[in-house]
Amino acid sequence: MAAADSPSAALRRRDLCSRGIRLAGKMRADVVDLLDAYVEQQGLDASASVAAVEGVPLAAVERWDEQTGTQRLLENLAAYRAFRALLAQMLEEQREQLGEADAGLGRALAAVLLQVSAFAYHLEELLRLESRGIPGEEEDGPPPPPRLSRFEQKLRGLGVLRELAHWAVRSERQLAKPSPASGAAPGLAESP
Repeated sequence: MAAADSPSAALRRRDLCSRGIRLAGKMRADVVDLLDAYVEQQGLDASASVAAVEGVPLAAVERWDEQTGTQRLLENLAAYRAFRALLAQMLEEQREQLGEADAGLGRALAAVLLQVSAFAYHLEELLRLESRGIPGEEEDGPPPPPRLSRFEQKLRGLGVLRELAHWAVRSERQLAKPSPASGAAPGLAESP
């Protein structure tokens, strides 16, 4: 019996999936709260349409049936690494432009950034359990941001937070799926 198929590995996999579901659910709730505060603080319309933002991974599910569980896990990891970089950039912009004027929004953004980092690490643990190599970070980072006006930064931030909320839901659903007998990554082998 391979190490990834042992009873202790199955228990570890189930534990990681359960914790991942809780992490994704908490992150989703916090991102939704942050999104509401961000829209209000930035003076944006909550229904504003935001075009696709460069560097922001879309949580589309069209290819789920074509992907293995491990491919989905790798796609999730790449997305959360990109979000980590984008949120760090947003946090830096907030600090530069608002200073201490709105420390609450900055703290909420920093808290979500920590959750995204923790979730990316959690996905790495699932990949390690599956005996898969973990891609280096340099492959996943978004391109250097172009110089944007303040309004464009606000809209990009709105797009980042909206898409992160979608990813949190997607990740939660993927981890909640039962582990298939094929030995694919836990909770990630079936479509939603």
